[in-house]
Amino acid sequence: MHLSQADSIRSLEEISFNAWPALNTISYDGWLLRMADGNTRRANSVNPIYPSSLPLEEKVSHCEAFYAAQGLATVFKITPAVQPADLDQMLERLSYRREAVTSVQLLDIADLHPAVQSASVSIWDTPNDEWLASFCAFNGVSIERRRIMEQMLAKIVPSTAYARIKHGEETVAVGLAVREREHIGLFDIVTAPQWRGQGFGTQLIRSLLQWGYEDGAQQAYLQVMTDNAAAIALYAKLGFSETYQYWYRVKNV
Repeated sequence: MHLSQADSIRSLEEISFNAWPALNTISYDGWLLRMADGNTRRANSVNPIYPSSLPLEEKVSHCEAFYAAQGLATVFKITPAVQPADLDQMLERLSYRREAVTSVQLLDIADLHPAVQSASVSIWDTPNDEWLASFCAFNGVSIERRRIMEQMLAKIVPSTAYARIKHGEETVAVGLAVREREHIGLFDIVTAPQWRGQGFGTQLIRSLLQWGYEDGAQQAYLQVMTDNAAAIALYAKLGFSETYQYWYRVKNV
């Protein structure tokens, strides 16, 4: 069955929600209100991806009160499949600023050549202490945010691959992949600053794509901010191409 663009976007959004779960999610008249103690926008935002029936002004006011009660800013994630279609324009009129424009990119992996496996790449199905320590160090994650992130990672239900690549005895890059149905999502691929530009990220990604293919995936997806030129160039070399963009609307205070 051929899906419409809106249905395809909605399906991919659902898969990405499962791959990066919030600590809590509330369903509200077709909208998903996600919360994770403020750790990342995508896990602390309103996701209006299904049709609804209540008046729009009433729903926005409800969301603002809901997030305020949690001590969080009100953030809406806007995709081309947003419901209703004029929500973005309304939020702009309500002084919600536009932030973090992000490109969602896809790659068919069925025809990829097998990755050349390296003894320096290790993949685990759970995040061990070594992986977590490297991830937090490379991203500047605080002790408090690490605790929240561990809780979020523990909630992932689909198949996961936590990858690490070493150069000699030093960990130089880490990343996460999540496979659900025919899709594999790549998340938080990060190389230590002093080792960037030397091909380690590419090697790590190829290993994760190979893992996903062997686990049953046919297509890979990722999300990259449009101002991250280096990452976009890397993904383009691997064959990824944009399928849609999303951004956030954040209430001015």
